[in-house]
Amino acid sequence: MNRIFGTGKPKAPPPNLTDCINTVDSRGESIQKKISMLDKELMKYKEQMKKMREGPSKNMVKQKAMRVLKQKKMYESQLENLRNQSFNMEQANFATQTLKDTKTTVDAMKLGVKQMKKEYKKVDIDQIEDLQDDMEDMLDQANEVQDALGRTYGMPEMDDADLDAELDALGDDMFLEDDAAYLDEASSAPSVPGTLPGETDTSGSKTKDGVKVDEFGLPELPS
Repeated sequence: MNRIFGTGKPKAPPPNLTDCINTVDSRGESIQKKISMLDKELMKYKEQMKKMREGPSKNMVKQKAMRVLKQKKMYESQLENLRNQSFNMEQANFATQTLKDTKTTVDAMKLGVKQMKKEYKKVDIDQIEDLQDDMEDMLDQANEVQDALGRTYGMPEMDDADLDAELDALGDDMFLEDDAAYLDEASSAPSVPGTLPGETDTSGSKTKDGVKVDEFGLPELPS
């Protein structure tokens, strides 16, 4: 069939606003360059007219300047129209892109909610509450075990009044022992010698550290 009727031309892609905006902006830049060239030409004619006297030559230059000025006005009008078209298309393109972004955002939110529902089905709130109750029971049992391990037993039962009286008496005994301790220390201290080391006592013998010595300084043996 293709050999008989041939193949159709491939369809061109549909126009989009972005390409149209670029085309219009490109045309506007081209017109802007033409306006700049006309401005330079007008300045040249204006300088010539300043140096010329009134007459046919000056009028001829003036006619050229008027023709260039008309062209400039025409290009400026076209440029203004192109700028308005570009602005309108940019606004439409912005609105279209915003709608696309909004749709993408909504689709993503729907997918997220669907995924959340799917994951939420895997969670059983009753199991979580049972787990919390089990943990609380285990902690209570652990506290009971600690209390049992710290319990004292084998202690005789005593009255609090008897314990208070014994504690008061024990305090008095401790104070008495502390007061008499310095007397025991004084009685156990060494006696003070009657003479200084190396001096002779009343019996005529020399002493050294309270011990009798002979004439050679040696301890004297008891007789």
